Amino acid sequence: MSGSSVLFDAPGPKARRNSLIVSIVAAVLLIALAVWVYLILAAPRQSGGITLPGMFDGSRWDIFSDPEVWQFIGRGVLATLQAAAVAAVGAVALGVVFSLLRSSEQAWIRVPTAWLLEFFRGMPVLLMMLFILLVASTGAFWAVVIALIIYNGTLIGEALRAGLAALPRGQREAALSVGMRYFQSKILVEFPQAFRQMLPIIVAQLVVLLKDTSLGYIVGYNELIRTTMNNLGSFYGNRYMFSLFVVTLGLYLAINLSLSWFARWLSRRTASGGGRGKKGGAAPEDPDQALLLAQANAKAAASRQR
Repeated sequence: MSGSSVLFDAPGPKARRNSLIVSIVAAVLLIALAVWVYLILAAPRQSGGITLPGMFDGSRWDIFSDPEVWQFIGRGVLATLQAAAVAAVGAVALGVVFSLLRSSEQAWIRVPTAWLLEFFRGMPVLLMMLFILLVASTGAFWAVVIALIIYNGTLIGEALRAGLAALPRGQREAALSVGMRYFQSKILVEFPQAFRQMLPIIVAQLVVLLKDTSLGYIVGYNELIRTTMNNLGSFYGNRYMFSLFVVTLGLYLAINLSLSWFARWLSRRTASGGGRGKKGGAAPEDPDQALLLAQANAKAAASRQR
C-alpha cells in the first residue's frame, strides 16, 4: 500500500526540474525548426540562371492588393460552402432513413440495408464522384454533392443506429404501454433521444464533409482549391503559388476550426443536458471512435438486459 501511494504521489523538486528542462529543450528545438524553415523560404533561389526572390518577398504577395483577386477567391469559398451546405442537409436526411431501415425488425429490410451501407462505406468518395459524373452526367456540382450525401449519409446513419441501440429498452416499453405502435415509438420517443445523443458526432462528421469538398477539384468543380491553386495559379504563374497556398490553407483552417469549435461546444452542451459543459463529459470528436464507443455501449446495455 505504501509503495502504491508513493507511485501516485505529487512529483518532487527533481521531477519538476527535469520536466521544466525537457519543456525548455523542446521549445528551443521547435523555435529553431521554425527559424530554419523561415530562413529557407525567405532565401533567394536560382532557377535557370535567374535569381528569384524569397517566398516572403513583397513581389510574391502584391496580387492580394487587387480587390478582384479577393472577389475571385470569395467565389471559390462560396462554392465550397454551397456544396457543403447542400450535402450536409442531404447527408443528415439520408442518415435518418438509413438508421430507420438498418434498425428495422424485418430481416428482409435490415439485411439488404446493411449490405448497401457496407458497400457505400467501402467505396472511396472520389471514385464515387467520378462514377456519378461519368455515368449520370449530373455536372460537377451535383457529382460532388451526391457523392458526399451518399458517403456521409451512411456514416451518420450508422451513428444514429448506434444511438438507437444504446437507448434503454424501457423507453420503447413505456411507449408501447401507452398505446403507441412500434414505428410510432421509434419516431416519436426513441429517435429524438438518439439524435440528441449523437448530435456532436454528426456535427463532427459534417466537418469532415466540408473538408472532402476539396475532392471536387478533380471533377472540375470550382471550389476553393481549384479557384486558387489552379485558376489563379495558372493565370499569375508559379511566382505566386506559395502565397496562394498560404491563403488557401488559412481560409480552410479558419472554416474548419470554426466548425470544430462548434462541434466541441455542442458536445459539451448536449453532454450536460443543455447547460454548461462538464469536464470529461464531452463525446469523442472523431466520428469513427465515437461510433465504436456508442456500439460498445449498446452491446453492454443489451448484455445487461439479458
